[in-house]
Amino acid sequence: MTPEHPKVNYGKTGILIINLGTPDSTNWLDIRKYLKEFLSDRRVIEVNPVIWQVILNLFILTFRPSKTAKAYKEIWMKDKNMSPLRYFTERQAEKLSEQIGNEKIIVDFAMRYGNPSIKSKIHKLHKEGCENLIIFPLYPQYAAATTATVCDEVYRTLMKMRWQPNLKIIPHYESEPLYIEAIKNSIKKKVNEIDWKPDLIIASYHGIPKKYFDKGDPYHCYCHKTTRLISEKYSDIEIKTTFQSRFGPQEWLQPYTDKTFETLPKEGKKNILVICPGFSSDCVETLEEISIQGKESFINSGGENFEMIPCLNDSEDHILLFKHLLTKNI
Repeated sequence: MTPEHPKVNYGKTGILIINLGTPDSTNWLDIRKYLKEFLSDRRVIEVNPVIWQVILNLFILTFRPSKTAKAYKEIWMKDKNMSPLRYFTERQAEKLSEQIGNEKIIVDFAMRYGNPSIKSKIHKLHKEGCENLIIFPLYPQYAAATTATVCDEVYRTLMKMRWQPNLKIIPHYESEPLYIEAIKNSIKKKVNEIDWKPDLIIASYHGIPKKYFDKGDPYHCYCHKTTRLISEKYSDIEIKTTFQSRFGPQEWLQPYTDKTFETLPKEGKKNILVICPGFSSDCVETLEEISIQGKESFINSGGENFEMIPCLNDSEDHILLFKHLLTKNI
């Protein structure tokens, strides 16, 4: 290398774990900015983009941020000044770095929407000498609107880089034995903590529009597969699959979680546990939509006992799973 040549870092492997994303704060502008990026993704909203942008900017981004901000304020970690999803994703990266990081392996995290962005972290890892890049989307069950859109953003970033790293992407892991075991252990832990017997466990997954499933998205099948495998490991209590977080007037995957909460007490199921196996970290969908709104709806409909089983978050079982999935790809 000639003396004039700029210093080049090389020889390292970068691991980037990627979650959905979070607003920077609970203020209206930050919420609006986050929603605009999320709802402008063509993988998330598959309608005519011209018509959708008019609807999005004139109506949804005028009224929706206030409602979303209220939900985030309910669960915001004020002492850390961040959302639970951001906190747990950071902790996952830190614990993974302690387990597998060294002078040759750098572990970091990014968000598909919001900060820190995928683009910024890929460039950061590249500058630190990462010639190999391992992308780990934190979605156990593949869907085009989650895993695929992470890949899209990774590819868009690489397309503009002159010196690209070697690339590996960790695939969906809905049936990975360590994942199923971790979910089973979390159920057993919660059952041992409560002083009542659950009539049913609801496994609530984030929904997608039914037309996405009709077009060939395998997400619905992967969710049911996960529930079946959990039920085979933990058969003490019946586990029922439902889908939450629908948006807009079109039909989404059914049965709907919120409607199920309303009808269960009338069917004699008045004591339930809820688990969200599709979320790798607790977030507004689990802590506000399920633990607050869902519980209120269930109790108001005649239910008696309702408990949410936390996501795997930064638990020992979860980090062990992540380590297993990553080390076989390093």
